Amino acid sequence: MIILVDFGSQTTHLISRRIRELGVNCEIVNSEEALEKVKQKKPDGIILSGGPASVYEKDAPTVDKKIFDLNIPILGICYGEQLIAHLLDGEVKPGNKREYGPAVLQLTIDNGELTKNLPKQSNVWMSHGDEVVRVSDSFETFGTTETIPHAVIENHNKKIYGIQFHPEVVHTEFGTQILGNFLKICGLTPKKSEIDQEFVDNLIKDIKDSVGDEKAICALSGGVDSSVAALLVHKAIGKNLVSVYVDSGLMRHGETDTLKKIFKDHYRMNVDIVDAKSEFLKALRGIVDPEEKRKIIGKVFIQVFEKEAIKTGAKFLVQGTIYPDVIESSGTKHSQKIKSHHNVGGLPENMNLVLVEPLRNFYKDQVRKIGEILGLSESITQRQPFPGPGLAVRIIGEVTEEKLEILRKADAIVTDELKDIKLWQAFAVFTGIKTTGVRGDNRAYGETIAIRAIEAKDAMSANFARLPYDILEKISVRIVTEIPEVNRVVYDITNKPPATMEWE
Repeated sequence: MIILVDFGSQTTHLISRRIRELGVNCEIVNSEEALEKVKQKKPDGIILSGGPASVYEKDAPTVDKKIFDLNIPILGICYGEQLIAHLLDGEVKPGNKREYGPAVLQLTIDNGELTKNLPKQSNVWMSHGDEVVRVSDSFETFGTTETIPHAVIENHNKKIYGIQFHPEVVHTEFGTQILGNFLKICGLTPKKSEIDQEFVDNLIKDIKDSVGDEKAICALSGGVDSSVAALLVHKAIGKNLVSVYVDSGLMRHGETDTLKKIFKDHYRMNVDIVDAKSEFLKALRGIVDPEEKRKIIGKVFIQVFEKEAIKTGAKFLVQGTIYPDVIESSGTKHSQKIKSHHNVGGLPENMNLVLVEPLRNFYKDQVRKIGEILGLSESITQRQPFPGPGLAVRIIGEVTEEKLEILRKADAIVTDELKDIKLWQAFAVFTGIKTTGVRGDNRAYGETIAIRAIEAKDAMSANFARLPYDILEKISVRIVTEIPEVNRVVYDITNKPPATMEWE
């Protein structure tokens, strides 16, 4: 097994997932307890994660240097590499520039253990502000990039390795192979493992054991995550589950009608639809800060659910929280909060319902696979992700009924024109920026709509979609023609990182 020491990286859990996908057990531990856990668990290898801190700062997270003398292979990733250099007589300094995005790795020595069978050049993904500028004599440098002199380092005798880039994200071409090479160094045999029927059956059994004969209420939005969570719990406790769909007034065009058709008519699930539009819009009146919006929405959601729970006698609240929600809401000790998700960071401490989150440790593609095994149709499992707080986080500034209606119309056009293109996510954003335009012979002063289209695998990283210009033009013409309040359309060409999926 591998022990993964967490220093707060947004992709710590993704490293763990990649190791588990290669058929090896992986346990995440805090840096403060790393040495104790290693001695206790006796792992085959240790991975030091990335993180937002700088190793030379006061109180930066670290490990006991004795960990390097245990004769256990160690791999440091990004901050992990910097920490290895810092603790073992090397030097780390702020980089000439912060790097968030692609880079080309150039191997300088052919016989590296970590880079075995990699090509001379390959694409990797960077996300860092500091860099290793010097390593001790016990290390050799096996790879560089245009800006990083020590992108891959190895101490062959002590089996200590470091890389500046992130092998766990899909943008690094041979990332899985690098992690597989490390597992081989640890004496382990990497092999692909998949989510299968037995895996899903065990999930259902775990839910049954947790909930027992109590009643549960499920927060159902009609999206992939909440739908899969609802069906998992339904299979575990049957009629003791009541699914509640809260119409917040922040949903896309036709969302409520679609949900009725799918869950009530097709799946014959017990679904209560609660009209709470006025409560949400009232609570959001005058609110501009996106983080405050999320927390308010979370609070109102829970208030509505608690009322419904009283009616049903439910003790448990089921939510479709998935891991990217958790990690962006600061899911580990040293990680920084990116944003509060309404079903994670927005929950009140005195909530009267016990949370059941069966998908909390999974990524979107894994959730889709679980849904397929459960028998959910593609119309659900292949739906594009939609944020729990709804269109409120796609409106920059205060949320009003007028802005919601404009955004709903624009979003419906984007969805219609891109329905035949396979994308992770595509949507419209109400930017809140007004610009001058021309309609006929008259001056027009109207709204600006932004289009976001994304290609991704697990939502922790993503590329903007390179859509054909003729499609973008058609979307733009339709929006400014069909929505008189809008006179400008722009296209977002920012990857994640440095951006997030949503605008906010």
